[in-house]
Amino acid sequence: MQVKFLDLKAINAPYRQALLEASTAFVDSGWYIMGEGCTQFDKDFAQWVGVPHALGVSNGLDALRLIFEGYKILGKLKDGDEVLVPSNTYIASTLSISQSGLMPVPVEPNPHTYNLDGAIEAAITPKTKAILAVHLYGQLADMEALRILAKKHNLLLIEDAAQAHGAQLISGKKAGALGDAAGFSFYPGKNLGALGDAGAVTTTDAELADVITALRNYGSHKKYHNLYKGFNARLDELQARWLSIRLKGLDAENAHRQKLAKIYDEKLQLPDLVKPHLANYGTHVYHIYAVLHPERDRLQTYLADKGIQTLIHYPIPPHQQPAYADWAERSFPIAERIHQQELSLPMSPVHSADEIAYVCDVLNQFS
Repeated sequence: MQVKFLDLKAINAPYRQALLEASTAFVDSGWYIMGEGCTQFDKDFAQWVGVPHALGVSNGLDALRLIFEGYKILGKLKDGDEVLVPSNTYIASTLSISQSGLMPVPVEPNPHTYNLDGAIEAAITPKTKAILAVHLYGQLADMEALRILAKKHNLLLIEDAAQAHGAQLISGKKAGALGDAAGFSFYPGKNLGALGDAGAVTTTDAELADVITALRNYGSHKKYHNLYKGFNARLDELQARWLSIRLKGLDAENAHRQKLAKIYDEKLQLPDLVKPHLANYGTHVYHIYAVLHPERDRLQTYLADKGIQTLIHYPIPPHQQPAYADWAERSFPIAERIHQQELSLPMSPVHSADEIAYVCDVLNQFS
């Protein structure tokens, strides 16, 4: 059996006719930037997340950067302020802070959930002004603990929800509605994937939403009238139309991912293999089914020889990247272990139970 890691063509197949109809309507509309599709998606996504404001933007990195730039305009952040960020995140989280003139401060995650929790309080200094909580692999950070810390120390609490579309607390409150603002990515491989780059900001803060509405469009609410030194960070009109279509099937797709994860959880018996730890405060939408193994590279080769595709998320932590060479002497043992041992197993809304069972059978025979 051949098991692909991800088959985007198959994932989009059920929506093909609707996508083609939306494309035709887009061409026929004659309005190709910030038109009805963007307006409708902003409404659809805000309602789905459960917030009053959603703003489609160009990609996930821009979503986070616009949040930081927006808070600088509102006087809640200034250049040089420190922002706590997980040491094991994808580099885009860290870049969004640096590119906004702020100072990223890497902090170690919980060793079981791979996400931030209340233990980061030790890293808070008088210069700390915000926490960027990354919901890595599709599971929420401990947002209740982080909310308490943020309130105690008067910090902004921002979510990087790029991998957690639909993850929610036991209360039912979703990622994107758990902090002051959140950034989403709709990169094609995400749970809610566009057919190119796309992203969104969600927030309950009307002032921030108003500022970002302008910032994403050259700093302008009205053409040729520029309030701020803004960006060209608008959501593509065609991507917006496609995202509204894909959003309708997202809950069912997430439920299928969770069913596949249960098969992995029950069938994987390989010694030394660390399976995802499901936190007791919320759900996991399994953007990635991430396992750890001390012989990760040999295991990946073994699986490839058996026809099973896997990926590594991510091989090099931010503090060991040339982009952050000034951090090269710093050590983050938890992050380093995750990056050295992480392996992403096949997981998508079009994988079958038989495929996942096959992956488990093959993995259990590794020696």
